[in-house]
Amino acid sequence: MGYKYVRRALKFTNSLRFRPPMYQLKRVICTSISQFSSRRMSDYIYPNNTPIVLLNCEDAFKELTEKEKLYAHYLSKACWYGGLIVLLQTSLESPLIYTLLHKLFRLQSVNELKEVALNECNFTEDEFTSFLIYASGIFSNMGNYKGMGDSKFVPNVPEDKFKKFICSSKFFKEDPDHVERLLAGCLESIYSLQDDLCRLGFPKTGITTYFSKNVTKDDDEIVKNFMKEKGIEAWNTRLFKTSDETGRNCYEIRFASILEKADEEDKNILCEHSMNGHNFIISRGDYSKLLGLVNRYLSLAKEYAANENEVQMIENYMHSFRTGSLNAHKEGSRYWIKDKGPVIESYIGFIENYRDPAGMRAEFEGFVAMVNKKMSAKFTDLVNSAESFLPLLPWPSDYEKNKFLRPDFTSLDVLGFASSGVPAGICIPNYNEIKEEDGFKNVSLGNVLSVKPTEPPNYLSKADQDIILQYVNLAFEVNVGLHELLGHGSGKLFKKEKDGSLNFDAPNVLNFETNKQVSSWYQDGETYDSVFGPTGSSYEECRAECVALYLADVPEILKIFGYEGDEADVIIYTLWLAMLLSGIEGLQMYNPKTQSWLQAHAQARYVILQVLLECGDDFVKVEKVEGTDGNPNLLLTMDRSKIISVGKPAIGKFLGKLQLYRSTADIASAKAMYDKYSAVTTGTKYPFLDYRDIVMARKKPRKLFVQTNTFIEDGKVVLKNYEPSASGMIESWVDRFQEENVDTILEELWAKDKQYFS
Repeated sequence: MGYKYVRRALKFTNSLRFRPPMYQLKRVICTSISQFSSRRMSDYIYPNNTPIVLLNCEDAFKELTEKEKLYAHYLSKACWYGGLIVLLQTSLESPLIYTLLHKLFRLQSVNELKEVALNECNFTEDEFTSFLIYASGIFSNMGNYKGMGDSKFVPNVPEDKFKKFICSSKFFKEDPDHVERLLAGCLESIYSLQDDLCRLGFPKTGITTYFSKNVTKDDDEIVKNFMKEKGIEAWNTRLFKTSDETGRNCYEIRFASILEKADEEDKNILCEHSMNGHNFIISRGDYSKLLGLVNRYLSLAKEYAANENEVQMIENYMHSFRTGSLNAHKEGSRYWIKDKGPVIESYIGFIENYRDPAGMRAEFEGFVAMVNKKMSAKFTDLVNSAESFLPLLPWPSDYEKNKFLRPDFTSLDVLGFASSGVPAGICIPNYNEIKEEDGFKNVSLGNVLSVKPTEPPNYLSKADQDIILQYVNLAFEVNVGLHELLGHGSGKLFKKEKDGSLNFDAPNVLNFETNKQVSSWYQDGETYDSVFGPTGSSYEECRAECVALYLADVPEILKIFGYEGDEADVIIYTLWLAMLLSGIEGLQMYNPKTQSWLQAHAQARYVILQVLLECGDDFVKVEKVEGTDGNPNLLLTMDRSKIISVGKPAIGKFLGKLQLYRSTADIASAKAMYDKYSAVTTGTKYPFLDYRDIVMARKKPRKLFVQTNTFIEDGKVVLKNYEPSASGMIESWVDRFQEENVDTILEELWAKDKQYFS
């Protein structure tokens, strides 16, 4: 810790002809360590200038009928109460930090607490702002690790001041024992930047609450093989390892459910097995009380459903959350797909597996949104033309699904999105067998996409900065459409069925790289996620992004979005340039110490940048330059005249390989290729490991979203907006959970988890 800077100081003093007095040496060393500490801290704080933006949906909400508003209101409550599960999926301390802050702000307003901080605790104005920004980060990310990047963040307030402030609050004065318990359980963890606590990941290199602290990668493989043998999928589970009296390992696979006992409904979920010298217990009851609240509000929402598909969808979700049955959630997802063109769109459950180090277990997510009919018309046209665009992709027809099941593709204005972050677009459900057999839905989140950048991006010329500021939102809309519909919605997985048959014409399908017969596929019991594991999420995001790049110049596609001629050319250029720029900015989410990526999309875009740098012909260049401030900077340039002649063929060749290895379950080839392009190195033509220092020094804070709330007043649902500030963020979270004592529930669940993660 700081040794590099100490060595630098000692080297400097040793080079002098005279030995400086001790106090001077001490000053040099302390200055060097201070520089290290300041630099290290800046990587783990939200700065005070973090932009906070309102996710406005007022116009769309006004268009709803009273029945639709009630449906949306109760669904939103179910999503938000379920979203609290993410706290327990993030870190052991997250539920306690949330409870501490939520209680603090429920009992005193921000203005009242400011008086306490400034007058009683010697806070500066900046320190109090930092405290509010930290609280906003906890609420927005559902924990103390960033939803985008999975790195820890800490308060930019000294620990002693933080504690004194909490202990000067009304919360402490009314219930000092409670505050002391909370601080005892989380204060040390709040501030700890011990290396293995700085990021999410497998135990010993990071932290996770998807596994108990003693689980290793070898344990994960043992359990993965068991689950494959028994046909169990991990989406709504966690894994806990214990040892019996003989020292034999016992692995508990625990399903999320309200029910806990074996003698209750769907008891066939629960069992014990012995395999290869290990014991396995399949249990349930994880997050029980929170899922009980989810079902309470889903039950109320069901009364206002618009049709039988929505009723069946909700009933199956409730059955899944009650019993832990993944099949019930899949069945609910099938009804959700059948619910075409709803006014209120919603999806809820254990959905995205980005944050599980093994790439199999999913974070809870729930959203409710209203359809933007004008914007949705473009996406409907894209869907209706999709079959004519799929043959343009760089793989033979045998590698495409037997039938393209036209999805709903709608633009939505989000009412509430409960998770560790708010995306711009989604292609769900993530169950591959449902996507191939029943279809899927694409959603573009319009009020997320419409948030415009407020300042020029780094690493571009002034001309390119102006283009990005003017066109990036328009280009991103095209990107999202292609990424979700023709990216995630395309490509076939070759697999063996339960009866031993193959879902493709094995004798006649060739590996189009070797021109030999295909020799590998997914075995019965295997899924894309179980085979591709930690590589899978980023690999699939990269594939979808490449599809967007590859098809972005198709005139018929651009015309659907309203672009022709010179304007279409600018959209193409902006889409490609923004992708490459994201590849550079994504270096913020690379950890040099573990040589690992902390975010799937960031890694995917960096890989694309490497592919396009490799294709040469001066198409893409990244140069180290001196910035206008006199400090090192980077300059990204792309020759727009070579997008079609150089860039597109390079992306096409790479995209073909991505699909080939994905279709044939060839994880060895996929990983070798993907790891090569993911490498961040030094001493090369493009030393991105060195460039990362520049990126970290010039990074700009990501925006946080303030989301609305709904309330029932005099029998009618009303929408409440909040100011786009830390105070507005905090007020929205205080308002959001009034009906139930969720703080007590979170503390109870924390106490149950403590034995596995302490």
